[in-house]
Amino acid sequence: MPCKAWALMTEAAVYLQPAFILQQRKYRETSLIIDMLTRDFGRISLLAKGVRAAKSKTAGLLQAFIPLSVSYAGKAELKTLSHVEVRQSFKDLKGLALYCGFYINELVSCFLHKYDPHPEVFNYYDECLSALADGINIEPVLRLFELRLMDSAGYGLQLDYDHEQKPVEALKKYDFKAGWGAVEARDGRFSGKTLLALSAKELSDSQVLSEAKILMRNVIDDYLQGKPLKSRAVINKVIAATQAKEIERK
Repeated sequence: MPCKAWALMTEAAVYLQPAFILQQRKYRETSLIIDMLTRDFGRISLLAKGVRAAKSKTAGLLQAFIPLSVSYAGKAELKTLSHVEVRQSFKDLKGLALYCGFYINELVSCFLHKYDPHPEVFNYYDECLSALADGINIEPVLRLFELRLMDSAGYGLQLDYDHEQKPVEALKKYDFKAGWGAVEARDGRFSGKTLLALSAKELSDSQVLSEAKILMRNVIDDYLQGKPLKSRAVINKVIAATQAKEIERK
């Protein structure tokens, strides 16, 4: 149920709902259609009228990764933004962290249905942005968000038991397939150690992080059924360019 303290709601209006912008697109000459992640109402789309006009005071606030409070109204499915303000202080995402922010935006858009409330995902998203902005090691931050998002979206991974419901053993090797689970294999790609660490959300070990990245990428790709993630391609280019510069310096 929506929290009345934060989101006073009538039949046709919502007031001061905590939200983040996931993406936006131009609409007509001066407006935008904005896709947002809200705390109490899930993913929604809003029409922001006139915000691209030269004298608009709102346009500067309508940016990704800014913690906002939004008010909107209307009886149609596409409601109209009526008010927006910054909800709390925040740090800008910079460098690779910025592109990772677009990655988690794309994941949320792919895995959460519109108008399906997931307040826990809103909190996970907020925590992930804060960790990225603080410069905390990016890999474990992203893996933790991916795991939590999968759980909330109904695609939770069974990691501590294999597909035959036998306990995963740290010293054994496994293959892993979305919707099926872990399968013991002599030449498996993933160690039992990695599966158990992911299950416990303990992501400090370098081997675990390396294998976890591959496992989560495979799982996400399977569920997306071949749909490419644009942000992932951009991140790979940024990393490759950074590595090339480091080699040149040496």
